[in-house]
Amino acid sequence: MRLNKVHHIAIIASDYARSLDFYTGVLGLSIISENYRPERDSYKTDLALNGNYIIELFSFPNPPARLSHPEATGLRHLAFEVDDINKAVEELDAKGIDHEQLRTDEYTGKRFIFIQDPDGLPIEFYEK
Repeated sequence: MRLNKVHHIAIIASDYARSLDFYTGVLGLSIISENYRPERDSYKTDLALNGNYIIELFSFPNPPARLSHPEATGLRHLAFEVDDINKAVEELDAKGIDHEQLRTDEYTGKRFIFIQDPDGLPIEFYEK
């Protein structure tokens, strides 16, 4: 089997409107399509980064909470590459988004930080 690329990442939000605002307003992703599925009482929204489809954002009635943080079984974190980590930190600060202290990857020497989405999903910004 030959894989071409990661097609998308699916995220279930506990508060769909809040998470949609975070992924579009804070992270700057754009909505490709937003669909409400009445039979599931659920939204499925496709989000893009620089025109590339990357995230499916879902809502479901009463989804269970994440059991532990961040080392729960399953998705550990979502990482985005940034050109300048200092600029990313400044932008997060300007938007009032809490973040961890700047760290350096011991293997690559690259700098990175973590924030959390509205449901506590760890999101990493990793310097190019």
